Amino acid sequence: MEKLKYRTFVFFILSLRLNIFHSINFMLFLSPVVLCFFCVFSAGISGAACLWPHQLTSTMVTFQLFFLLFVSCTAVASARPPRHLPPCQVVQLDVFCSNLSLRGAPVNLPDGVQTLDLSRNQVQNLTQETLGYHTGLRHLNLHSNKIHFVQPGLFEDMTDLRVLDLSRNHLNVFGLSKISVGTLTAVESLDLSNNGLYTDMSDYFLADSPSLANLSLNGNSITKIAQNTFSGSLSLRTISLHNNVIMEIEDGAFDSLDHLTELDLSKNSITCITDFNLFNLRVLNLSKNSMELFHSAQSANLNYKLLSLDLSENKMHYFPLLPLNNVLEHLDVSRNRLQSINVTGRTEKKANLIFNHLRYLDMSYNQLKSIPECFFYCMRSLEVLNVSNNCIGSFSVSHQEVLKRVKIINLGHNALQSLTFGENTLQSLEKLFLQGNDLTTLDHQILRRLPGIKHLELQQNDLEICVSEPNRDEPTHQNNQDCVSFTSVPNLRFLNLSDNNLRSLPANAFANTPLRLLDLSLNPGLDMDKDSLSGLERSLVHLLLKENNISSLNTDLSSLRSLKHVDLSTNQLTAIPTWDKESSIESLNLQNNNLVTLEHSTMLTLERSLKTLYMGSNPLSCCSNVGFLHMVQHSAVVVPDIETVTCVHEEYSEPVNIEKVTEEMCHGANGPNYTIVIVVAFLVAVIVSGLLVRYCRSRKRKNSRSFSA
Repeated sequence: MEKLKYRTFVFFILSLRLNIFHSINFMLFLSPVVLCFFCVFSAGISGAACLWPHQLTSTMVTFQLFFLLFVSCTAVASARPPRHLPPCQVVQLDVFCSNLSLRGAPVNLPDGVQTLDLSRNQVQNLTQETLGYHTGLRHLNLHSNKIHFVQPGLFEDMTDLRVLDLSRNHLNVFGLSKISVGTLTAVESLDLSNNGLYTDMSDYFLADSPSLANLSLNGNSITKIAQNTFSGSLSLRTISLHNNVIMEIEDGAFDSLDHLTELDLSKNSITCITDFNLFNLRVLNLSKNSMELFHSAQSANLNYKLLSLDLSENKMHYFPLLPLNNVLEHLDVSRNRLQSINVTGRTEKKANLIFNHLRYLDMSYNQLKSIPECFFYCMRSLEVLNVSNNCIGSFSVSHQEVLKRVKIINLGHNALQSLTFGENTLQSLEKLFLQGNDLTTLDHQILRRLPGIKHLELQQNDLEICVSEPNRDEPTHQNNQDCVSFTSVPNLRFLNLSDNNLRSLPANAFANTPLRLLDLSLNPGLDMDKDSLSGLERSLVHLLLKENNISSLNTDLSSLRSLKHVDLSTNQLTAIPTWDKESSIESLNLQNNNLVTLEHSTMLTLERSLKTLYMGSNPLSCCSNVGFLHMVQHSAVVVPDIETVTCVHEEYSEPVNIEKVTEEMCHGANGPNYTIVIVVAFLVAVIVSGLLVRYCRSRKRKNSRSFSA
């Protein structure tokens, strides 16, 4: 009976073996645990077969089966288990499945999904099945997939779909089929950027888009905008064609778009606009092209709504010719090749420049040598003027109505040698940038004529500061034509005088001028009078004196009660300034000096207010800066450059990081001195003891003699 059961089981196993050979898919349905169970069970059968040697054949078959199952078990068990993808995030009716390696929408999504984010996945074919047959979507994000096919008519039934993002896919492959994607029934925003699309391919997506308002075609390979490119999308309000290869725009390409307000054509290959006539356009970006000419249609009856025009980074030699009746507020013609403000090279054309609404004008990085004052006559609303990085040698404003509302003037990095502002001019000016010029002097009254001036950049010039008395209006310098006065400027808060080759800073240099920030850096050899900062006791917050080659600071900084940030880095200081009063310093930079010992009392005073201290690259002594060591190791002061703060220890050949210094290291260094003191004290004690013993013995002998019989 047992033999019959055994043979029956072996037959079953053999049948199973044949099935395995004939159907490899069978193994896919067996888990590693079940296979291992068969392995163990077969091993047990093989062991039982050894009890009956006469059944050798059956045993061999069983052994072969065992071997086969063992190999299968090992292979399946060692195989990598299927990766369980993290589930999508579901927030009410919004589903976010970004970056999950999906090829389509997951099954079992909630009904009525309105937002579906499938960005950064592996979607290749966009069909109803891919989207899980969800037709009620309002926002569909398929950004950064591998889509190269879109089912025609897919979006016709999606009557609620408003936003569709198909950017960074392979829609150029679909474009080769020359099949329309069908009606975008309700789509208002469409992103087709970075898809490798070239000329006419966008037509297959825009041919029937009645509600489309916002379109992005950035980063494609479009070379031409045809007359009918947008004929199926008449509701467009914004179009972005940034970073294509557009060289040609056919006449009338945008004329049918009555609602178009923003057009971005930046970073293309457009060479000229000769008859600009988009009356309803409000924002036009033509930067980073090869523009040599910009002319708009000229007529007193044409009313343009253009507010912002960006023509920066082109090749224009002349100022753009803009319509007479304009409301332009922002004009950028920086980084061109302008040599004059003429619009065609002819002087008489200057009269056509009327910008009554212009608030921002940028003409920086050109080749302008001069700007006549009359250029600004019709700029009554101008607030920001940037003409930096040109070749301007002189600049003057003499009429009160010129630049009346201007708040910022940037004349930096020109060749200025002369600057003149008339009486009661530039009354609204708050910031004046004059850095990087050839200025050696300024009219003594020029800053006092600017009642609103708060910020003045004068670095990289060649100025000398006038000697002034605190109660006098005029400077007392022997040669008044060769210096600049900074006294009695009532609202000046920020003054940058770095890199001016200043040789001295006289007493009361900034009297009656409430500076909050003063930068005197990069003036090697600067000699500061002990009263040079008098008058700034209550106002000065930031003081920068870096890279001045200062060996000692005579000025009393402790009198500056509002001072919080001081930069004394990269000098030759051998001692830190003394603070003999309560300190308000929060940040102190002493990097790259010659500091060996830091005054203990000064460090204790600073520690009360100090929050940040820079001390790197100084030859500090390890055991002569107890106050600083305590500050670093026990206070709340932060030393951001602590890794570069080292000190010199006589027992070490290399500088030691300040964080590794211990009290034992310093006591050890003084050990030999203590030993000598102890030895000397011991010898003295022995000598004194010997003398006392001798003295006592001598006294005893005398006493014994006086009482002898």
